[in-house]
Amino acid sequence: MQQKIRRYDLDWLRVFVFGLLIFYHVGMFFVPWGFHIKNNIIYDWIRWPMLFLNQWRLPILFVISGMGTYYALSSRNLWQFNIERCKRLAIPLLFGMLFIVPPQVYYERLTNNEYFGSYIEFFTTKAFIGVYPEGNISWHHLWFLPYLLLFSIFLSPIFVRLKKKPSKLISWIRKKIQKTYGLYIFIFPLYLTEAFLEPFFPITHALIDDWFNFINCLVLFFFGFILIASGKEFWNSVDRIKSRALIIGSVTFCTLLIIWLQLEDSTYVHFSEALIKVVNLWSWILVLFGYGAKFLNRKSNLLAYCNRAVYPFYILHQTITIAIGYYIMNLDWGLVPKLILMIIGTFLGSWMIYHLIIIRIPILHPLFGLKKSYREAG
Repeated sequence: MQQKIRRYDLDWLRVFVFGLLIFYHVGMFFVPWGFHIKNNIIYDWIRWPMLFLNQWRLPILFVISGMGTYYALSSRNLWQFNIERCKRLAIPLLFGMLFIVPPQVYYERLTNNEYFGSYIEFFTTKAFIGVYPEGNISWHHLWFLPYLLLFSIFLSPIFVRLKKKPSKLISWIRKKIQKTYGLYIFIFPLYLTEAFLEPFFPITHALIDDWFNFINCLVLFFFGFILIASGKEFWNSVDRIKSRALIIGSVTFCTLLIIWLQLEDSTYVHFSEALIKVVNLWSWILVLFGYGAKFLNRKSNLLAYCNRAVYPFYILHQTITIAIGYYIMNLDWGLVPKLILMIIGTFLGSWMIYHLIIIRIPILHPLFGLKKSYREAG
């Protein structure tokens, strides 16, 4: 059976998850966890909804990226695919590191009393000296791009081979996922990385020493390709499992809350928590794919616009969030006014830059990973 070239539900999920990123980074301004700048009052309770998002927000992005790779290779050979990946990932990354991220570092240095001059002075004298955090060169929130670029280049020969001649692995997966809980076979590789790598390699997003995060995201990216390669069996299976996955995800997240609040760390707790975490994150991924396929797989002009805008929004948003946060961090406004201002300000600022500037100046399009038209966007 010929598969659809475009899954509109995957486009909607991509827009939805990247949209959540704005809410998440605004939340980082208020929670106890480390961030580039912090509000004058910390609200501990905000970490709980953020911990819920943390379980599946980034994993599903890498799965969706792997799925998109399958479709991209349907119309490109290996060379064309990798050239296109470099254009859409490497160019925005370099541009972002040169012009989008430096203001974030500047506001952090001002906040920590590590710099006192103007931004122009900072940009022309200090911005590109040393590697962050000791120095100022960083990709900050753009870390997703170099990881995805390396995954794409590294796995593309394997993916091309799998598309030309499906392997025994694909056939085996097709059979397994037709069982009631067959899609949960994917938790086993995730459990191995969570149980045996996570304790030794804290997440840094620095690539060279980020072994748990790197391998875990690589596995998820690979899963995305394999799931789409399995064809209609995946979509039929995820439709059957979605309501059960919702129950499993709810129960496992509540269990994680009990572990985090009540239990002290130990070897037994760690290995148990690792299993519950991967079951939880995979359950929510299945929930989103299942209900997304049921309700979101339809074309619309709004989707075309959002799907094209989401990449520039991703590149721009954190700089705008931090800029707003810097000027209100010490004001005694309370949580709600600051939260509303930062969320609306980030969305509105990103939209104005995209709609009024980027989209109207074609020379800027490749710097933000944009293709030529809505029809090509994705």
